[in-house]
Amino acid sequence: MAEKIVQTAGRKALGEFAPAFAHFNDDVLFGENWNDPDIDIKTRCIITVVALMAQGITDDSLKYHIENAKKQGVSQKEMVAIITHVAFYAGWPKAWAVFHLAKEVYGE
Repeated sequence: MAEKIVQTAGRKALGEFAPAFAHFNDDVLFGENWNDPDIDIKTRCIITVVALMAQGITDDSLKYHIENAKKQGVSQKEMVAIITHVAFYAGWPKAWAVFHLAKEVYGE
């Protein structure tokens, strides 16, 4: 059985300012959704990177999810293939931006 995902970033960053949002982030999104056994964690990581890339989100949240994907066993070769594949559907400039983050994460 996979290790349970536990997230506290919402409470740390917004716990007093936006407690309901922090709850949804930590307990629902990461607590329930990320721990749903119907999709394995590696696949879930790939889906998340693809979804963020498709939206053009290339900030620290995407970097976090690329790091998480690496931690969950997504190799550099796989990540390169994923970004390249999605570039044809989500946009070439988005791929360039994501490749810059992936290079940081994978240490190239």
